Amino acid sequence: MIMKKEFLEMMEKAKANGKKIMTVACPHQDSAIIAAKRASDEGIVDPILIGDIDKINKIAEENNITLNGITIIDCKNEEEACDKSVEMVANGEADFIMKGLIDTSVILKSYLKSKYQMRTEKLISHVAVFNPESYDKMIFVTDASMNIAPTLDQKRQIVDNAVDVARKMGVEMPKVAAVAAIEKVNPKMKETVEARELQLMNEKGIIKNAVVAGPLALDNAMMAKAAKIKSIDHPVAGHADILILPNIEIGNILYKTFAFCSHSNHAGVIVGGKTPIVLTSRSDGEDAKYNSIVLAKFLLEAGGDH
Repeated sequence: MIMKKEFLEMMEKAKANGKKIMTVACPHQDSAIIAAKRASDEGIVDPILIGDIDKINKIAEENNITLNGITIIDCKNEEEACDKSVEMVANGEADFIMKGLIDTSVILKSYLKSKYQMRTEKLISHVAVFNPESYDKMIFVTDASMNIAPTLDQKRQIVDNAVDVARKMGVEMPKVAAVAAIEKVNPKMKETVEARELQLMNEKGIIKNAVVAGPLALDNAMMAKAAKIKSIDHPVAGHADILILPNIEIGNILYKTFAFCSHSNHAGVIVGGKTPIVLTSRSDGEDAKYNSIVLAKFLLEAGGDH
């Protein structure tokens, strides 16, 4: 299991401060229940499973999972289960939320209901953290699950959120690559224009606590050799910590490429609200979901909006 130093340090800190209470919306999947049980056994969370109790018990039985001591709230309707998961956090009965076998849009619809007051002044966005074997450090990918076609200002806020996560995890001055198909500005390619605008925002001090470069193609964002071949002289080129992608399609594709093709241990969370949401792909395994629980708990305890 490949994990970079900062990732391991984050996990150790998350395990050191006692349990938080985590609601799990619609845990109708073995990987979600196994991850939650593992996190419980390791003293990280007290999970509350909210969903169809018959499905939950069947999954537990089929996987030899003992749920003694774990609270289960029977709720047959998916939307009601998501509402209950968020409501318990809003009321102070739980600390954060995990998405189970449910569409992301359903849990987010509940999370964003005004009556729960989970919004802050920040944009809500998804941040994934990978530990690729072929890269010498963690790589943060954003946004793979939340913002469909972000505007330039939304991209700025997505960068701010990812920088905040990276800094909390020990990357003091994250190198941010605004990724596009090419590394030159082409007026016909909006993504390249906005990538350069993000770099200029950083140079003007609008985006702080990071170094931003754009546009960069993926190869010269992560490979120093590729940057050298293309004569790109920027401290981010070949050494990116954060990849900001132009839209959700590219973000989602890259997330799943890293997750399923590169043997990258990873985690994923929604940030920008009052509390993080553990949010991975439904096809992610128990390790990714466990890692994401740990990351969400760590961010919750690190302070500030999430």
